[in-house]
Amino acid sequence: MNKIKYFLFLVCCVVYSISGQAQTYSILIKGGHVIDPKNNLDKKMDVALIDGVIAKVADNIDSKKAELVIDAKGLYITPGLIDMHAHHFFGTLPDSYLRNSFEALPPDGFTFRCGVTTVVDAGSPGWKTFQTFKEQTIKHSKTRVFTFINIVGEGMCGGPYEQNPDDMNAKMTAMVIQQNPEAIGVKVAHYSDADWTPIDRAVEAGKLADVPVMIDFGQHEPPLSLEELLLEKLRAGDIFTHAYAHVAGRMSIVDDNGKVASYVWEAKEKGIIFDVGHGGGSFSYAQAWPAVQAGFFPQTISTDLHIGSMNSGMKDMNNVMSKMLNLGMSLSDVIAASTWTPACVIQKKEYGHLSEGAVADIAILNVREGDFGFTDAAGLRMNGNKKLECELTILGGEIVYDLNGISKPLWKSE
Repeated sequence: MNKIKYFLFLVCCVVYSISGQAQTYSILIKGGHVIDPKNNLDKKMDVALIDGVIAKVADNIDSKKAELVIDAKGLYITPGLIDMHAHHFFGTLPDSYLRNSFEALPPDGFTFRCGVTTVVDAGSPGWKTFQTFKEQTIKHSKTRVFTFINIVGEGMCGGPYEQNPDDMNAKMTAMVIQQNPEAIGVKVAHYSDADWTPIDRAVEAGKLADVPVMIDFGQHEPPLSLEELLLEKLRAGDIFTHAYAHVAGRMSIVDDNGKVASYVWEAKEKGIIFDVGHGGGSFSYAQAWPAVQAGFFPQTISTDLHIGSMNSGMKDMNNVMSKMLNLGMSLSDVIAASTWTPACVIQKKEYGHLSEGAVADIAILNVREGDFGFTDAAGLRMNGNKKLECELTILGGEIVYDLNGISKPLWKSE
């Protein structure tokens, strides 16, 4: 569909050029500050859309050429955000944790209001349950939904199901990924025995399907070596989520002396992706603060969204981005870690940028200034003076969320 839209966009450009007529844009976003990491844009610019794609990004585009003009003065225009760790396999099965369950969330109610246009479910379905996830969630969501396939065939259903090595089949996992473009990686989580079986099989599946592996590491008794995981088990491009967690059964990236471990720096240099994956219990200021102060930034920012996390310290994508901003990341780095970098990590480079001809996924964000509080998974508050808020979201050229009606005509009383 994106290739068709791009072709139509080119045809329109040729027709207008030949006819000598002025091109008419469907939407013009005017006066905002564009941050587009892929194209190294970080300045005030206008963005014009036509037929669901980006038509032009330039200084001072003529408003008379647009059917709808959105005044974005004082706001930031970014690519649609990508949340690459969430849980959206919602359903009605009891005692099923995040697989077809009450604890997961339907995407559309929790994405657009934060500027998120693309989500990646982090291993809720396994190869046995992927088709149900596809029918229930992917096909019925306006949000663009991809997924990591859990190395456990049944998926992330909790309890003893996730402790069964006999249900960890690398070949079947890889086959489902190869046959479904919505499946873009492999996930490992919640295994508590002190052996490498799930990780070894996940990496095997990742090699067979040529996709990345996301690791939720911890809970092992006794703890397995984080150094061995990062330097020997995982490959460049694999993802270490919950990077700033401080949990039982897992070594932390920041040691007892408050220093980022040397092998962690080495792993990042090797090409391991460090993802926030905030969640309900996997983000600690005791880890994040010293790491960020040392310049150890996450490559990707994500939520680990589910009912538990959204109603505790995590809240939503904008809240997690705001935490990283107040911890010391620049706004441009925060946007990069929420758009173009995750697009590259999940091998979907057609998204996460505002290149001319690209699908028109756009977030318009406000950086509010004031006194705000942000809590981590341990229930500790950090005070901050900046908070990101989504004003408007565009998905494929369609306005899907507008907080303050900036795309609407003004009502006047008679």
